[in-house]
Formats: sequence, structure tokens, C-alpha cells
Amino acid sequence: MLPFPIVDTHLHLWDPGHLRYPWLDAIPLLNKPYLLEDYNRHCGPVQVEQMVFLQCEADFAQFREEAAWVTGLAQIDPRITGIVPWAPLERGDAARAELEQLAANPLIKGVRRIIQFEPDIEFCLRPDFVRGVQALPDYGFSFDICISHIQLANTIKLVAQCPNVQFILDHIGKPGIKNHLLDPWRDEMRALAAHPNVWCKVSGLVTEADHQQWTRDDLKPYIDHVIDCFGFDRVMYGGDWPVAYQATDYPRWVETLQWAVSGCSDAELRKLFRDNAIAFYRLASREV
Repeated sequence: MLPFPIVDTHLHLWDPGHLRYPWLDAIPLLNKPYLLEDYNRHCGPVQVEQMVFLQCEADFAQFREEAAWVTGLAQIDPRITGIVPWAPLERGDAARAELEQLAANPLIKGVRRIIQFEPDIEFCLRPDFVRGVQALPDYGFSFDICISHIQLANTIKLVAQCPNVQFILDHIGKPGIKNHLLDPWRDEMRALAAHPNVWCKVSGLVTEADHQQWTRDDLKPYIDHVIDCFGFDRVMYGGDWPVAYQATDYPRWVETLQWAVSGCSDAELRKLFRDNAIAFYRLASREV
């Protein structure tokens, strides 16, 4: 296990009795409360220093309530030092009122408006959506990109229109790991990484693999390529709990990623599991 506490850049918490999460209806394992005490238990021996909460696709009308609920949780557990809520960026400049309200909360570091579930493959290129994303730096916000690998090509076009936005790609773009698909994901990831304002979150790989039979060797080619494209200066660990619980327990994912980068230096290991997260999400640095 790692010799220092980590920063988890991708934590989900939810209570279906408090907010509505339509997508959970189809996943019985996840369709129940997953709260801080559950997370602490699932972490086992892994020491977590700070967590960044990512929006959980609550009913869109409840995005303010979700952010407020997690802000309350941060008062209970001050390790929650960052929140990335949903916001209606597809409204373009009309989304600025919501962004201004969110910016009043110092815990809110960025926005995630998921692209993956949009049936229109060109959703992220709609002019209003692009303008909504372009507005984020005015409020000090980054943008978490959540897509499937089939949307990578258009995502690169989005990023090219937003040079002033700090982006982070969630779940390494969700490649087809279960079917061992590497192309065109490899070339598209290299093209995306050519934009210096894009970082990559090494998270969610197990969910894209065979949930029951994945091995660490299934994941390593994808991890290797991400590190090769982005280097150790623009990658960071994410637990993606409890979504990843469908395919792994928490310590196994940490151990797998640590194994995959076993040839790196101590400084690079700290960048991946801690330091880059603090830099990108503008978290408080704590000496450990």
C-alpha cells in the first residue's frame, strides 16, 4: 500500500431517499444510500487525505440541492475539500446566473455536465454548449469531461475552441476495455493530450472492463498509454466509488494502479496519487 495518504479526485455520495437519481433504477447494487461511513469502510487500509465530490446525475432540477447537501457533508468530514456539481452549460450565456450562484461556494472547484449520455454525437459542439464551457474561467471553474470513447473526436474539437478552460478527462475517456479495444482511442488520446490545458483522471477503468473477470494486465496497456500521452504532470488518481464497486473493492483498484506504475519515481507516484489533484482542483496543500 502507498506510503502516504492520497487525494481521491472522484468521489460519489448519494442518498436516493433525499434526492432523485433516475439512472440508479437499473442498477440494484447501487440503488441505495452510499454515504461517508460506507466510503470510510470500503477504503479499508487506504488512507485518504482529501476528497473531491463529483456530481452524481441527480435529477437536473436538483443540482443546487445536491451541491448544498454535499457542502453540509463537508462540515461533517472536512476531507471533502472540493465539489464539482452539474450546471446547465447547454444554455450558453444564460447559464451564467447559475454559475455565479455556484461560485459563491468556495468548495465548488469546477463543473461537470456529462456528455456521454447525449444521443447527439455532436452535442458538445453545439454553439450554446461551447459558450457555456467557455464561460467557466470567469468563475474560476474547471470542466470535468465525462464521455464515452466514441465521443473523443468531437471532444478534441470542443477543447480546441476553449483554450482558456482547464479540462480534466474523467475515466480516461471510457475506452472499450472489456473488448480490448485500443484504436482509435490511442491516437485520439494523444491528440487530446497535445492541448496543454487538458489533464487526465485515471479512474473508472474497471467499470469499462469485464466486471467479474478483469485482470490488472487488461488495464495496464491503457494506463501505460495515458501516462505516455500526459506524463506524470497531468494525470491523477480517482476512486470512482461506489460506481467502481460493481467491479472491484477500493483497495484493489489502488493496488492495481500502483502496480501499473511500479517503475516510476517516488515523486511521480506522489504526483499521480496526491500532488496533481491538489494543483488542478486548487485544494489546500497539507504537509504529509
